[in-house]
Amino acid sequence: MGVGSGNGGEGGGRRLISTGSPFERTAGYSRAVVDGDWCFVSGTTGYDYTTMTMPESVEEQTRNCLSTIRAALSEGGFELADVVRAHYYVTSRSYVSRVFPILGEAFGDIRPAATMIVCELNEPEMKIEIEVTALRRNRTGS
Repeated sequence: MGVGSGNGGEGGGRRLISTGSPFERTAGYSRAVVDGDWCFVSGTTGYDYTTMTMPESVEEQTRNCLSTIRAALSEGGFELADVVRAHYYVTSRSYVSRVFPILGEAFGDIRPAATMIVCELNEPEMKIEIEVTALRRNRTGS
C-alpha cells in the first residue's frame, strides 16, 4: 500500500502519516496524526490507493477502508485493537446491514464506541467512509 510517514514534530511528539493519496496534499490533511499515545485516523474511503481505483460494491469498499486504516495504524505503531472510537458514514440506509458483518469481523472483539451516519460523501462512487481514534494499550499487561 505504501503508507509513508513524515515527521510533523520533534522526537516522539506529533507525527504525520500519509497513504500517498493525492487528496491528502490537495485538501491539506494527513491520513493519520499520531500524538503521544493517541492516533487519529482521518475519514478513509474505499479507494485502493496503489491503483486509485474504487470498487463498485460497498462490501469491497469497506474492506479497503479497513485495510488502509490498519496500514496507517501500523505505520504509527498502533494496532486495530487500540481503536477506542469509530465513525462510519454510509450513503444509503440499505448498506448498513451489508457492512455490519464486515465491521463486526474487524471490531467484534475490540468493541470501540461507534456511530454510523447515513449521508452524502464527497464523490458519487464513495459508498462508505470510516474514521477511527486509537489509544495505545499497554502491550505487556492486560
